[in-house]
Formats: sequence, C-alpha cells, structure tokens
Amino acid sequence: MAISERSTPTATLESNELADTRWRRAVAIGLGTYVISRLCVLAGAAVRASQVVVDQRKEGEPEQGGVDLITGVFLSWDGRWYLELIRRGYPSSIPDNITYEQLEARAAFFPLYPAVVRAFDAILPGGDTIAALLLNFILGAVGLVLVGHLARRVFDEAVAMRSMVLFAIFPGSFVLSFAYSEALFIVFAAAALILLLDERWLMAGLAAALATGTRPNGVAIVLACAIASGIAIKRRGDWASLISVLLAPIGFVGFQLYVDNKAGESGAWFRVQREAWSEGTSFGATAVENSFDFLRSPFDSSADALTVLSLSALGLMIFAASKKRLPLPWVGFSAVVIALMLIPETVTARPRFVFTAFPLFIAVAAWWPQPRRVGQGTDDVSIESASWSLMLVSCGAGLAVLTNLYGVFGAIP
Repeated sequence: MAISERSTPTATLESNELADTRWRRAVAIGLGTYVISRLCVLAGAAVRASQVVVDQRKEGEPEQGGVDLITGVFLSWDGRWYLELIRRGYPSSIPDNITYEQLEARAAFFPLYPAVVRAFDAILPGGDTIAALLLNFILGAVGLVLVGHLARRVFDEAVAMRSMVLFAIFPGSFVLSFAYSEALFIVFAAAALILLLDERWLMAGLAAALATGTRPNGVAIVLACAIASGIAIKRRGDWASLISVLLAPIGFVGFQLYVDNKAGESGAWFRVQREAWSEGTSFGATAVENSFDFLRSPFDSSADALTVLSLSALGLMIFAASKKRLPLPWVGFSAVVIALMLIPETVTARPRFVFTAFPLFIAVAAWWPQPRRVGQGTDDVSIESASWSLMLVSCGAGLAVLTNLYGVFGAIP
C-alpha cells in the first residue's frame, strides 16, 4: 500500500505530462489546418480576382492589382458596412424609409468589431483594410484554440483536435478571412463559456457583455449564463452566479441606447433592419420555402442550395449533439443561435450562421466514430478515418467554392 501511495504522485505527473503533450499536438494540428483553410479561402478569392482581370481586359479597362482584387472580395457584403463604421462612426440621423443603398444604413451593424479594428489600425501600419483582415486572421486562430480548450475540458485531447480541425475547415469559416464580426464574437462567446465552466461569474459576465455588443445573435450567450447560474443556484445556492446574467446583455442594450441617442430616435436599429433590409419574421417559413424551391429546381438558385446545405449540416450537428451530452449552457447557446438564424424573413440558414453555433462542432467531433481496423493486412483502411477525411476534403472544397460564390455576389452570405 505504501509503495502504491508513493507512486501515485509520479503516475499522476506522468499522466498530466502526457495529456499536455497531446494537447500541444492537437493545437499544432488545429492551427496547421487553420492555415490550410485560409489557403482554401484565398484560392476562392483568387478565382474571382482572375475573372475580374479577364473582364477588365475584355472591356479595355485599367487592370487592378491582384492584392486589391482579392482584398476586395474579403471586404464585400457586410465588410463594406463595417469599413464605413470604422471610418465614419454611427450616423447622427437616419432618413425615413431608408434603403441599404444609403450610407446611414450602417447603423444596423454592431459596434465592437469596428471599434477593435480602429484601435488595431492605430498601432498597425498599412491602413484600416489591412488592420481589419489581419485582426480577423488572428482572432480566428484564437477562437480555434478556445473551441479546442472547451472540447478538452468536457471530453479529451482527441476530441479537441477534431473540433479544431472541423472548426477551421467548415465552409462557414470563410468569415474568419472576411471583414466580418463573427471571429470576434466567437472569441468572446467561447471565453464566456470557458469562464462559466470555471464558475468565474464576474469574468464570464464581462466576456458575455462583450459578445452581445458584437453581433445580434450574441444574445445567445445570455441564455448560457442564465442556465449556468440556474444550475449553480440549484446545486449549491450560489446566488453570486446571477452577476453573469445581469452583465451579459449590457453590450446589446448599451448599443441600442447609444444608436438611439446618436440618431435622435427610439428603436433606430430595429427601424433600419426593417426598412433597409426588409427583415421581418418568418419563424422558419423562409427556410422551408427555399428548401422546396431547391427540390423543385436544384440549379436555379445558389441561395436555395446554400439553405439546404446549411440545414443538412445543422441536422447532422444536432444529431451528434443528441448522442453526446453537451453542457446545458452550450445547448442553450446553440439553440438560440439556431433560432435567430431561422426566425428572420429575408436571410435564413447560411453556413456562417451555423458556424457561430460552434459548440455543435465539438458534438460532431465527439460523436464521430473512432478509427478501427478492417481485415488483417497492413494496407487495410480505417472506415471511420476514411469517412472523416472525406468530410474534411468536402468541407475544404466547399470553403473555396463558397468564398468564390460570395465574391461574385452569387448568393446572399
């Protein structure tokens, strides 16, 4: 017994060192995949840039440089509006019956990402465009490691590695290279979920408040805080946990108050959403309609195809989550993200919205069958490894295609 007791600390130390080694290897693989995934995005943007050059030559127009053309892809769609916010700030008034063609429509976009880019630009040479894109590249890597850390905390290093790889290569991860706010949101939301696991309520609430000031679907983290707090109160009477719930919505509420005060009207953000982007509520009807349109005419609309593909991916992720028990705060967070994706009338299920429900990547990574050998020969192939590899290759191809599709304005992102 004495020998066993003396050897226990050594065995524990060796076990911890082995786990740390596995974790470092998992992070290295995850970050390596992240770099490869950015090359897939770059390839998609380069195809668009090449087409623009061909068109310019055909029309006899001056040719733009390759860098400008590629960055133009990364600054398209929402990126344009974030740059307007970075350069102009929020409007002091908003016209009646505003349209998305008017610059005051930038009031529809949340403040934290442009604020961080502006601060980053102040210390980084090269201008706000370089600052916005480089910042997102860094934030994407940070978010990837945080997602891996969450997976490691609840499962193990193997699941963490798979989670990071899937996070990096999923087609919706194109937003990590665009001037979009998802990268910053994921960093704050993942940090909040980690802090909730640690029951560091004040810090979790502050991280959640930053998340709700980054994107509209940031309010999902409020429910995660409420669930975690409810569990802590039920189990231990930890009423201090409520601080996270009280702090979490500050970002969203503060933004609404600021925009209203700046524009001199109440409900300014909601009006811009309603008038400029015709955002009403369909409670999933738009997704269903787009899906049936795709089934009737599969090649008529790339937007309908994206809806079906997004819903299919989401179905697999939800199935995996039903097989692997995720912490309830993660479930609540993902459920709100999904609901807010399906509720709007104009833009419905899209890869980038599915991407922000990142705890579901962990569910897929945990559920995916572990490799097993088939047969007796040395050249036998693991069925599970082959299926996993096939999925990753498909995701990488989808990532490049999706980037190109958005670059040519072939679908609403």
